[in-house]
Amino acid sequence: MQHNDKYILALDQGTTSSRAIVFNQTGVVIGMKQIAFNQIYPKPGWVEHDPFDIWQSQYDAAVGAIDEAQITPSQIAAIGITNQRETTLIWDRKTGKPVHNAIVWQCRRSSRICQELKALGFEPEIKARTGLILDPYFSGTKLVWLFDQIPGLRDRAERGELAFGTVDSWLIYNLTGRHATDATNASRTMLFNIREGRWDQEILMMLKIPEAILPEVLPSSADFGYTRKDLFGCEIPVCGCAGDQQAALFGHACFQVGASKNTYGTGCFALMNTGSEPVESRHNLLTTIAWDLGKGYTYALEGSVFIGGAVIQWLRDEMRLLSDSAESERLARLVKDTGGVVLVPAFVGMGAPYWDAEARGAALGVTRGTTKAHFVRAALESVAYQSRDLLDAMERDAGASIPFIKADGGASANSFLMQFQADVLDKPVILPEVGEVTALGAAYLAGLRVGYWSGLDELERNWRRKRDFMPEMAAETRDRLLERWSKAVEVTRLFK
Repeated sequence: MQHNDKYILALDQGTTSSRAIVFNQTGVVIGMKQIAFNQIYPKPGWVEHDPFDIWQSQYDAAVGAIDEAQITPSQIAAIGITNQRETTLIWDRKTGKPVHNAIVWQCRRSSRICQELKALGFEPEIKARTGLILDPYFSGTKLVWLFDQIPGLRDRAERGELAFGTVDSWLIYNLTGRHATDATNASRTMLFNIREGRWDQEILMMLKIPEAILPEVLPSSADFGYTRKDLFGCEIPVCGCAGDQQAALFGHACFQVGASKNTYGTGCFALMNTGSEPVESRHNLLTTIAWDLGKGYTYALEGSVFIGGAVIQWLRDEMRLLSDSAESERLARLVKDTGGVVLVPAFVGMGAPYWDAEARGAALGVTRGTTKAHFVRAALESVAYQSRDLLDAMERDAGASIPFIKADGGASANSFLMQFQADVLDKPVILPEVGEVTALGAAYLAGLRVGYWSGLDELERNWRRKRDFMPEMAAETRDRLLERWSKAVEVTRLFK
């Protein structure tokens, strides 16, 4: 089907900025606008956003992207939404006014609640039902914190006066007036039974959360309603929704079981398509819903590296070893190896497969001959080693080999890192031509619903590779480097 004068608008609501991107039928960006918004840190370890900042910046970005594309809103066939996940909001159903700032996914304020639930022995049950570990990262305990802190809130929720949602729900509500989410975002709340596809009654009772506050859960490609006429001058269908990491997996066209992607951002997020059955992890990974096209769930295994590209920001901002991030590649290439230096950037503990919150960073093997270039190279290599540990755990959980990795995110622009990643994985690393894969995934989910794209086959044809990094390292070199990395991780975890 040809849609020469029609386009898809993707809203990509992130942790530090809101972006909107207009895509054409071949998946090419024709207009984009990005607007940063304020971060609020009330106490150490606490992170909040003003809900109106989230909405206003996202709306302004949408208007700006349509303007840049030099089209009219009536040419938008559908809107897809992707979002920072786990961030928690409650608002009044009648007035639309939030009762508190959004509590951001990074916020650790519900740590004590998690510890109490663990002490009561609830974690195995929660993991079996939701696929998630009991951690302040997820929305459920943030919601409990709000109920505990704001007098009368639980009573208002029970009377049906309030709406809870993650960022996607907040945007859908402001666009259409509807209180809804999709299965991928629901699967990150710690309240959703990913096997049975419903809000889990037992967990709601455990956490004393009234069901009346929860959104309706729809497929990721579904009819979420039409935008209010006053927003764009016409009613546009909102037809796609997925959390950012799941949207990236979809945007990479990882439709086959075993297909995997790694996003190299501040942290690294790896997801593997595991098909129609949830795979329970034995290596501290999360089991999550990858997407729902209305024909049943596709599941994924997910793991995160806390400090990915952030190690380069640290070298630039705190250590002053770099003038800009791009300089890291030039410096790393000045030396043939790290001179024996291994950097373990466990600045905020270690993520999967370790989940060691107490671990802290270490630099080992430093000599009098260690230079700035050695240190920078070791930092870049640490991103690849951590991702390799994660992907290795995924293969063992899934009982299948990952044939290659599709890569995206800011740090994927670093060719040294991508080549080293291919070398330590002994697998090809493939970069896509369209780097905006998260927004593209949301666009695809919306476009499929309105027939803008005919099906997954057409999306696979749209996926174009920009560059392949093929493994070139000798097996004995790889084995030696990986053994040294493992020893460094062990030493780091002992030092507490």
